Amino acid sequence: MPTLFEWKGWKFLFYSLDRGEPPHLHVRKDRKELKIWLQPIALAFNRRCAGHEVNEIMSVVTERHREILNAWNAHFG
Repeated sequence: MPTLFEWKGWKFLFYSLDRGEPPHLHVRKDRKELKIWLQPIALAFNRRCAGHEVNEIMSVVTERHREILNAWNAHFG
């Protein structure tokens, strides 16, 4: 489970077993988790995150989209 980076306590990571799915990212903090599709950027699911947290995280993913997608491609080939 490679962690790409951390931001305000949130971990942005991939699950290695997700190889067969389209490019996406998991974002976790405590018992909260988001799954975000990368092409196009869209929320796949939300577990216990408030709306303002989702908005902030989606902004971070949008800002760092190229970096995240490059990391996905490097990890999963």
